[in-house]
Amino acid sequence: MMTSNDLVIETKALTKRYGNILAVDGLSLEVPRGRVFGLLGPNGSGKTTTMGMLLGLVRPSAGRFSLFGGSATHKEALTRTGAIVEFPSFYPHLSGRDNLAYFQEISGTSDVTELDELLDKVGLSERGKDRFHTYSLGMKQRLGLAHVLLGDPDLLILDEPTNGMDPDGMAEVRDLIRSLGDGERTVLLSSHLLHEVEQVCDSVAILSHGRLVAQGRVDDLIRSLAGEKIRLRTTDNAKAVELISKLDWVADVTSKGDSILVSAPTERSPELTEVLSRSAVYVAEMTSGQMSLEEYYFKITSGAYGDEA
Repeated sequence: MMTSNDLVIETKALTKRYGNILAVDGLSLEVPRGRVFGLLGPNGSGKTTTMGMLLGLVRPSAGRFSLFGGSATHKEALTRTGAIVEFPSFYPHLSGRDNLAYFQEISGTSDVTELDELLDKVGLSERGKDRFHTYSLGMKQRLGLAHVLLGDPDLLILDEPTNGMDPDGMAEVRDLIRSLGDGERTVLLSSHLLHEVEQVCDSVAILSHGRLVAQGRVDDLIRSLAGEKIRLRTTDNAKAVELISKLDWVADVTSKGDSILVSAPTERSPELTEVLSRSAVYVAEMTSGQMSLEEYYFKITSGAYGDEA
C-alpha cells in the first residue's frame, strides 16, 4: 500500500462547482512518483478544471489536495512543477529561443546550454531563431513542452500536449513524454485521445461528468474486465459466432471488424478450431487478444464516450 510519501499528487473528495454545474465531483486521486499518469475523459469531463485546482488557478469548492506528499507549501511545490494548461502563451514577436531565455531569466537563471538542449529535445533546433508568430500550432505546442522543462522540474502537468500536431509530430512527442516519466520525474497527462493515453501512460484515472470512473495501472484495469481473449478470423464469421456462442465454456463472443473476439481460456483454442471445422468453417487467423483501453472505457461507461458540454 502506498503512503503519502510515495504520492506526488493526492486529492481527497476534490470538488468544483460553477453555479448549478458540478465540474468536478468528489474526486479522489493517487498519482505515484516516477510515472506517466493519464487523466482520461471526453471534453467537459473535468480534466482541465482538476489541473487548474492543482496549480492554484481554480479555487476548489470542497475537498483538499497535496503535492509531493504535503512536505512543502503549495507555493514551494509549484517551483518544482512545470505545466501546460489549455494553450501555451508566448510573446509573438520574440523567437522561440528568446521566449525560453526570457522565462529562464525570470526564474533567476541563465543557461545557454539548457536552451540548446531543450530546443533539440522538442525538435525545434532549426526553428529556434524564428519568431513565435510564424510557428504552426504543433510547433507552439513543442515550445510549450520546452518551456515546462526549464529548470528540470520534478512534476509536469500537461493538458492535451499533442493538440494540433500532425501524426509524425504526435508520435515524437509521445515518445518524449514517455521518456520524461522515467526515474523520479512524474508526468500528469490530460487527454481525450484513448490511444494516446494507452501508448504513453503507466496508470490512468478515467473521468466522466466530473466523476472518477476508475483508476489504476493500465494493464491491471484492462485485465480486471478482459479475462482471457482469443481473436480469430474465419471463412464465415457470422456462422462462427453462432457456433461459438453455444459453447458453455465461452463467456462471450462478439464481431469486431473482420475479426471475432472470444472470451475463453486460450488453452482451449484447439477446441474452437475443431468445433468450427466440423461445420465447414475454417480458421484463417487466431491470436490471443487483450482488450484495449478504448474497449475498457466503453465497457465501464456503457459506451458513453464522446464530446460533452
